[in-house]
Amino acid sequence: MDEGFSSYHNGGPTSLQDFGRLSQTIGTSILKISQNVSSMHKMVNQLGGSTDSQELRNQLHQIQHYTQQLVKDTNVHLRDLATLASNSGSSSPGEQRQRKMQKERLQDEFTSALNNFQAVQRNAASKERELVRKAKASAGLGPPSERKQETLIELQDNRTQKQIQQQQMQEEHNLRMLEDQEANIRKLEIDIQDVNQIFKELGALVHAQGEIVDSIEASVERTEVFVNEGTDQLRMASNYQTKLRKKKCFLLIIGVVVLAILIGIIVWQSN
Repeated sequence: MDEGFSSYHNGGPTSLQDFGRLSQTIGTSILKISQNVSSMHKMVNQLGGSTDSQELRNQLHQIQHYTQQLVKDTNVHLRDLATLASNSGSSSPGEQRQRKMQKERLQDEFTSALNNFQAVQRNAASKERELVRKAKASAGLGPPSERKQETLIELQDNRTQKQIQQQQMQEEHNLRMLEDQEANIRKLEIDIQDVNQIFKELGALVHAQGEIVDSIEASVERTEVFVNEGTDQLRMASNYQTKLRKKKCFLLIIGVVVLAILIGIIVWQSN
């Protein structure tokens, strides 16, 4: 898992570059998960068939384990991406919306890949359980008392002690293989439960970040309203000042005219 992404919480160019790098990492991981799921699906279809082998099952378990870890890492990356997307205060509203859309797209793609991964996990577990059951039934692997009775019957059939020992060794080998397969199935079931938990975390993340994004958009909308109201008030104040200046000019003109009349009357009376 890459580190360092969650340390950028202050917005700005560094955070923007980090958001881009992390988005690319997540996208690549989702693509790899989908490719692995496709490979697992082909392997699961071969279980129990003519091409089935222990090597095939080992490969299936390895790719399942690798994909499981990749899913966990991608889930952590998505949480870091959500944090970066919600802490972009210095970004413009357009950039914030673009980040939100990109984050939601990656979350949707990850959810789809996760669904497919869990489906092939369940299919593999179901098929392997059935194969183990059939193998036990066909091998006649029962309690020790039953095996002991079978050995006595074989002795009565004049089989050599060496042949009996070889058969017992083969049965023990088959039993160990079946036990290993059962252990792998239990591990697979635990991985399926882990994927269920990731689904819950992803759902909670989408819900929580949705509320945060809505709050950011609401804040942007409120800011736009305040700006528009402020612009209207400034326009009204400007109109009021213009009217006031016109009124002052008009009163000044009247004052000058009245003063001129008074001066004219005084001069006329003097003469």
